[in-house]
Amino acid sequence: MTDAVTTEDLRALRRLDLRGRTLSLRDLRDALPRPRLDVDAAVEVVRPICAEVRDGGAAAAREITKRLDGVEAAALRVDRAQLDAAVAALDADLRAALLAAADRVRRVHEAQRPADVTIAVADGLRVVERWRPVRRVGLYVPGGRVAYPSSVVMNVVPAQVAGVESIVVVSPPQRATGGLPHPAVLAACALLGVTEVYAVGGAQAVALLAYGSGAEQGELVEPVDVITGPGNVYVAAAKRLVRGLVGIDAEAGPTEIAILADATADPHLIAVDLIAQAEHDELATCLLVTTDPALADQVDEWLRRLVPVTRHVDRVRDALRGQGTVVLVDSVDAGLAVVDAFAAEHLEIHTTDAEAVAARVRNAGAIFVGPFAPVSLGDYLAGSNHVLPTGGTARHTGGLSVFSFLRMVHEVSCTADALAAAAPAIDALGAAEELAAHVAAVRARVGP
Repeated sequence: MTDAVTTEDLRALRRLDLRGRTLSLRDLRDALPRPRLDVDAAVEVVRPICAEVRDGGAAAAREITKRLDGVEAAALRVDRAQLDAAVAALDADLRAALLAAADRVRRVHEAQRPADVTIAVADGLRVVERWRPVRRVGLYVPGGRVAYPSSVVMNVVPAQVAGVESIVVVSPPQRATGGLPHPAVLAACALLGVTEVYAVGGAQAVALLAYGSGAEQGELVEPVDVITGPGNVYVAAAKRLVRGLVGIDAEAGPTEIAILADATADPHLIAVDLIAQAEHDELATCLLVTTDPALADQVDEWLRRLVPVTRHVDRVRDALRGQGTVVLVDSVDAGLAVVDAFAAEHLEIHTTDAEAVAARVRNAGAIFVGPFAPVSLGDYLAGSNHVLPTGGTARHTGGLSVFSFLRMVHEVSCTADALAAAAPAIDALGAAEELAAHVAAVRARVGP
């Protein structure tokens, strides 16, 4: 379709010139590009879908999938023979790559696993902080335009490292595979030892994980404690609806990249990284923050050369036209203020002393330092997790990790003498809050 790309399609990225200007944080956030994504509106669309699955279980999920996606499967659960067949048919190079990715992700996430801590608060009074995994998790693996076997690795491995006992994967069924999820997704599940996989996607998949299903509702599906994994706006909306009944990682939106660059940066590398992110989704946001207008011009020129020959030219073009932006700033310090305000899912640093600059970043899902650490490395083989916060939520939320599947539980033990020593302070606090029974519960043990 490259012959359909016109000069107008490849015009320069829009520019936001902040040189000589100081914007308030609110004005800066408002000025930076974000795709229009109305999760509130999507919630109202998926609310009846989730209610239908809550009441009808697996049978309802199958019917909704047939109605909305035009795909019908004999059963939602993928049987073991189908998982084994997917592994047997897996390309040898892809198999090796998935195993290498899993090994690296496991190494990084094992280093995250916290140890239990014992604190001697006072003589005879001890608090132990114990990290407990949730029992059962549901992992959503997208399967729209393309398959994401790498997302199986990124979701499953941290859950396994955390010690989760029961792991279930859901992924949309594909017409081309007879109502099964993509074979690469099934193979990745099998390679990692996940045998409970369901051919269901969208809001109905999230609802099925949250509410579960009785055997009389088509198939027995036990509800989960936590749901993780990226998806479209309807998946995000469904996760918002069931949050509280279950834990969720985040309401993931369209992918995004910000690049902070000075005059030392290579415009070709910046252009290919912008294109790489744009090929995910026409709603992808691609932001270049630079101190050098000449670099911005050179990046524009490289985009004009490269976009017409990229495989997903229409998608890339739409993303760059829709959300592609260059922000011109006076200094790297000013650029840091911009990228902190934007709080990108992925942030690349292409500057002099890139490591020192990266160390000053406060808000980003993941930071990629220097010319040889592209986002693509993090997507697949850095060992870091590629399930990351989007839409500015990196200001308060981190990426998927073992902590997504762990809870800290305080365990308190106390001797009679230690409780007696604490009793006068408990008397005072209980009296101040007019909770006499609290005081009485202590005095019943240690006397007046």
